[in-house]
Amino acid sequence: MTRSADGGDSADTMSKTMGKDLIAGLAVAGVMLPEGVAYAGIAGLAPGRALLAGIAAGLVYALIGRSRFAVIAPTSSSAAMLGAALAGLPGGEALREGMATALVAIVGLIFLIFHLFRLGGLAGFISRPVLRGFAFGLAILIIVRQLPKLLGVTVPAAPIWWQIVGLVQQAGAWHVASTAMGLTALATLLLLRRHPRFPAALIVMCGGTAASILLNLPARGVAVAGPVSIGFSAMTMPDSFAMWSRLVQLAAPIALILFAESWGTMRGLALRHGDMLAANRELGALGAGNLAAALVQGMPVGAGFSAGSANEAAGAASRLAGAAASMALLALALFGGRWIAQIPEPVLAAVVIAALTHALSPGPLVRYFHLHRDQWIAVAAAVGVLSLGVMGGMLGAVALSVAALLYDLSHPTISELGRVGDSHDYVDMARHPDARTTAELALFRPNAPLMFANAESALAVIAHKAIARPARTVILSLEESNDLDGTAIEALGEFAQGLAKAGKRLILARAHDRVRDVLAVAGMTDLARNSTFSVADAAQRAATGD
Repeated sequence: MTRSADGGDSADTMSKTMGKDLIAGLAVAGVMLPEGVAYAGIAGLAPGRALLAGIAAGLVYALIGRSRFAVIAPTSSSAAMLGAALAGLPGGEALREGMATALVAIVGLIFLIFHLFRLGGLAGFISRPVLRGFAFGLAILIIVRQLPKLLGVTVPAAPIWWQIVGLVQQAGAWHVASTAMGLTALATLLLLRRHPRFPAALIVMCGGTAASILLNLPARGVAVAGPVSIGFSAMTMPDSFAMWSRLVQLAAPIALILFAESWGTMRGLALRHGDMLAANRELGALGAGNLAAALVQGMPVGAGFSAGSANEAAGAASRLAGAAASMALLALALFGGRWIAQIPEPVLAAVVIAALTHALSPGPLVRYFHLHRDQWIAVAAAVGVLSLGVMGGMLGAVALSVAALLYDLSHPTISELGRVGDSHDYVDMARHPDARTTAELALFRPNAPLMFANAESALAVIAHKAIARPARTVILSLEESNDLDGTAIEALGEFAQGLAKAGKRLILARAHDRVRDVLAVAGMTDLARNSTFSVADAAQRAATGD
C-alpha cells in the first residue's frame, strides 16, 4: 500500500513539528527545573512540590488548554503570594503542608467556578497599569529577597527596606565564593539571553552543579539546594470552618493574580502569532491544572512569562512542547536528584533574578507618564507591593484603580457643542475654535455615562449654563449613555422640569433605544418621542419647531 504525496508531505510536516516540540520541551525543562526549585524556596516549601506541580499541571493543560506556548507551572508571583499566605497561618510543619495543599485546591476550584459561570472577563478588573506596577514591584521584592542567597549571608525576615539596610551593613561579611558563583551565573545567564535557543538556565545549572562537585563548594561554605524528593509528605488538613474560611480568603487573590498574569502571558504570545484563545476555556484549563497540582501536593500554577517566552523562542509548534517539558522534568527529578541536590543556592538565586530582570524595565511605567494616564496607579501598585507585601499591595492597587474609575465617572467633563461649517458634525467648541452655534441653541454633552454617581451633579452644571444662555432650546447629547439607572432617570426628569420652568425646551440627541424605552416607562413619553439619533437632527427639529 503506497502513501500519497499529500500524505507523505503531511507525515513529514507532522514529524518535523513533533521534533521541534520535543526539542522545545527539553529547552523549557531546563528553565522549569531551576526556577521550580527556586520558587519553592520563595514559598518556603520543599522543591519537590514545585516540580510535581509543573509535571502534573503541564500534562493536564496539554489536554485541555489551547495555548501552544503557555507552560503551566509555579510562577514567581504565585510562589511569593503563597509564601506570604502561609507565613501568617498558625500550626506545625504537617499542618503547614496540609494548608498549602488546601490553598492550591481552592485556587483550582475558584478557577473552575469562574469557568462555569463564564467569568473570564473579570481579568479586566485588574487594569494593565496595576499589572505593570505590580510586576515591577514584585520583581524588586523577589530579587531583594534572593540577594542574601546570592551573597551567602543571612538577613532576618523584615520589610524590604530593612533587608536592603541589612545587606549593606553586612557588606564586609559577604561570602566571597558564594558571591563569585552567583555573579558569574547571573552574568552568564544575561549573556546567553542573546541566544534564546540555548537553554541558558539548564547550562548554568549544569555548570554550577559540576563546579559544586569538582571544587567541593559545600566544604567552602557555599550552600547547596540539598536533597530533592518528589514523594508525598505527611500532612494534616485544617479541621475547622474558620480555618477553611481563612484559606478561601487567601486563595482568592492568588487565583486573581494568577489568572491575570497567565492570561496576559497567553494573550501576548498568541497575538504575536495570530493565535485565537478564549478566556473562559483557559480558566477551565487553569482550574484543572491547579487541582492536578493539589492532588500531587504541589504549588499554585499558572502560565509564567519566562517559561512561555522560552517555549516560544525554542520554536514550539503545539501543546506537545509543554507536555514534553513536563515529561523531561519528571525524568530529571527521578534520575537527577543527586545532581539537583548539588546545585549551589547562589546559582538558583541567579536564575530567579535573571528570570525577573525583564520586569525591571521602567519603560512601561514611563509610558503612562507620557500618556498622562494612570501613571500614579501604576506607581502605587509598585510601592504598595514593596510597602504592604504581595497581597496587600495587589489589593490596594486594585482598590485604588476602582476608586480612580469611580472618581472619573463621578466628575465628568461637560462639553459645549458647536457646528463645524455647514456639515452635520457637532464637536467640542473648546477643542475646535472653528465650531459655532446659534443664539437660539445651547448644546451640551456629558463626557461620561449618566449614572447614580454623576447624574445630579452633571445635570446641575448643565442647567446652570443653559439657564444663563439666551437660547430657547437646550440639546443634551446622550451618546455616552447606553442606558440610565433609577437615579439618572429621576435627575433627567427634574432637569427637564427645571428648564421648562425657565421657558426652555429640552431635546435629547443621540438617545439610544434603551434610553428611550426606559424614559417612556418612567412617564416621560414626550421627552422620549422627541429625542433624536443625531445632534444635527435635534438642531433641525429645534429650527423647525417640531
